[in-house]
Amino acid sequence: MDGWGNLPVELSLRGSVSVSEVFAAASDSPSDLWSEEDFALEPEPSSPWPDVALPDELEAKLIERLVARDERAFNELVSTYGRRVSALVLRMLGNKAEAEDLTQEVFVQVFKAISTFRGESKLSTWIYRIAVNLCKNRTKYLRVRHAGEQDELEAIAERVPLGEARRANVAVIERPDEALGGKQVEKIVQDAIQKIDPTFRECLILRDVEELSYEEIEQITGLAAGTVKSRIFRARAQLKEMVEKELGEKVG
Repeated sequence: MDGWGNLPVELSLRGSVSVSEVFAAASDSPSDLWSEEDFALEPEPSSPWPDVALPDELEAKLIERLVARDERAFNELVSTYGRRVSALVLRMLGNKAEAEDLTQEVFVQVFKAISTFRGESKLSTWIYRIAVNLCKNRTKYLRVRHAGEQDELEAIAERVPLGEARRANVAVIERPDEALGGKQVEKIVQDAIQKIDPTFRECLILRDVEELSYEEIEQITGLAAGTVKSRIFRARAQLKEMVEKELGEKVG
């Protein structure tokens, strides 16, 4: 197959990243992990992958051609979804070389398994699920190599008052101090995301960076709604502590 070309692998948050909104209000009840009220306040994306989603008719035709093993359809698949998948994989793994290899593996697996796609979700959701599962497997391997670091992350997860992350999310990090440039803040946030416990990071990235709906995240991860929200909440709590530690001050 010749559909790879130079697969773009990018790491960026959804536009300008700022720090004065990151972690809005603290909870009066830290013992409560989250409430439906907190998540109800967050706007849902209009649709997953709005910049790449194909109209239903075109998506159906692409799937038919993929099932028929049309290599040109494979090239179109990579052209349409490659950038978003490569960015997701890089965010999940935090290593460009690993991400490039795994991104290729994602599309190979999609092409091999396309005949099993039942159309119960958007094609993009199904592709994301394959990508996330492959990332999980790779992350398990990488975690063994960094076991000491993981102990510290788990300690952070236990130490942070979860109420501190109420209504916080990656997209709303802003710092009013003009002396600290946006790019520097973005780097701090990106680095902090990579240090979050992978169990929680997955859901945080899908929600706050990829802007997927909770329903989409449930479909991609296979997790129950309550588990998805709890993991996002814990990830935001970890992110808050790490960003504050790096900045040397409280935020939000």
